[in-house]
Amino acid sequence: MQQQYVSRSPRREALQPRDKVRLERLTYGAFLPGIDEAWQMVKPSDLVHFCPRITESPAMSRTLFRNANIVLPDSVREGSVLVEQGVIIDIDASDNAAADHVVDCSGLHLMPGVVDDQVHFREPGLTHKEDLSTASHACAAGGVTSFLEMPNTKPPAITVDGVRAKEALAASKSLVNYGFYIGATPDNVAELNKATDVPGIKIFIGSSTGNLLVDEQEALERIFAETTLPICAHCEDETTVRANAERLAGTTDIRDHSNIRDEQAAIVATRRATELARRHQHRFHVLHVSTAAELQFLADPSPYLTAEICLHHIFFHVGDYARLGSRIQMNPSIKTEQDTRKLFDALLDGTIQVIATDHAPHTLEEKAQPYPNSPSGLPAVENSLALMLNQVAAGRCKLPQVASWMCDAPARVWGIVGKGRIETGYDADLVLVDMNRKKMITDESQHTKSKWSPWSGETLTGWPIGTWVGGHKVYDVDEGFDESARGNKLRFDHSRGGYWNTPDGIGPVD
Repeated sequence: MQQQYVSRSPRREALQPRDKVRLERLTYGAFLPGIDEAWQMVKPSDLVHFCPRITESPAMSRTLFRNANIVLPDSVREGSVLVEQGVIIDIDASDNAAADHVVDCSGLHLMPGVVDDQVHFREPGLTHKEDLSTASHACAAGGVTSFLEMPNTKPPAITVDGVRAKEALAASKSLVNYGFYIGATPDNVAELNKATDVPGIKIFIGSSTGNLLVDEQEALERIFAETTLPICAHCEDETTVRANAERLAGTTDIRDHSNIRDEQAAIVATRRATELARRHQHRFHVLHVSTAAELQFLADPSPYLTAEICLHHIFFHVGDYARLGSRIQMNPSIKTEQDTRKLFDALLDGTIQVIATDHAPHTLEEKAQPYPNSPSGLPAVENSLALMLNQVAAGRCKLPQVASWMCDAPARVWGIVGKGRIETGYDADLVLVDMNRKKMITDESQHTKSKWSPWSGETLTGWPIGTWVGGHKVYDVDEGFDESARGNKLRFDHSRGGYWNTPDGIGPVD
């Protein structure tokens, strides 16, 4: 069976009721009865390529990745990988295996596609900063083949209908695969329990406003006790942050951002959240760990706890404010140089399992406002893999480790079926990497709508040069993007038990 794309999609207004039901089925439930508001966010022009349909393929389509250095979970070995109809069917294929397309990988590395489990792509409601099309182009150029997007858009995704509306937008625009968290509020447990086929629940324990801020103990206890989906959280204690902000009221010094959102704010919230997870025996993922002091709460994490770091927390420290200013203003804030070293060590020793980006762009005009009016957030998906490949080139880590942190581990944490490894039966989400390629990051070259990077001016060794999603080439460093390509909604199987129960990966079930 092969997924094809309808070149033109009917306007919903012209559909009869029976056709609407058929459209709902064709789009894998992207539109469900009672979700008319979703259509208000989708322009008719967005519906081109919207409706995937399953048809019998007139002929098998095979691609052979010949003579690659294949990045496996525990090693790198030379060989050829055979893909058929978007699925890896042989990781030890003959160099002469019959194929419709042959990719010469001589001297190059073939990696699984990156799964970024924390992004903010700003659609709907904030599309002057970023949208699902521009963000997915940045993903494809950077080797990110799947993303999980946070709920703090306008409106926020705090209902099942809200999540489905975002899926509909992504189906019409995204070059890569997608999934969307449902956001917790103090009073939406019933809605959280209705959510299916989503990665999990996102809680903002600090650093949010309105209904998305959940910092009252009673509400947190109820969410951990009465829901079943895995939970992740932004862990900064709101009381500590507010007290620090009051103490430093009137400051315009960007360096004070790290004094307001300080180590203590992270410690209090991370302790609180991990205690909740253990007490309620609920799977919990600590987002963007920013301090070495938080690592104490991640000791002996199995089977409930996992954690991630973001690239800005291992590559920037408070001393960098002098040259980068608000470009590195983030929540949680940048911490000390010692924190950056200890967080990287925590990756190496397995205390932290995942690397993510927290891609959250703002325009340069917004970032240029005097502190504290400058917003927190930066773009990163386009350069995330290259930044870690550069660490491999420097001898700081190895390629299988990078593949674990950025591909396999996030897939296992969130139960994403068929992602994160180059193994038979897995989806052919693949990245071709040239470890000898050197390139400088520049603002002008970025595909994100915001058109800037905090790493602008840095030259990295090791870059992705080609990206395949479901066996389809969506990006080539020389040829650019296949604008007709569309990713798929990710499949989640939470019954597998998450990271600690899936040491052999989360491949499809026979």
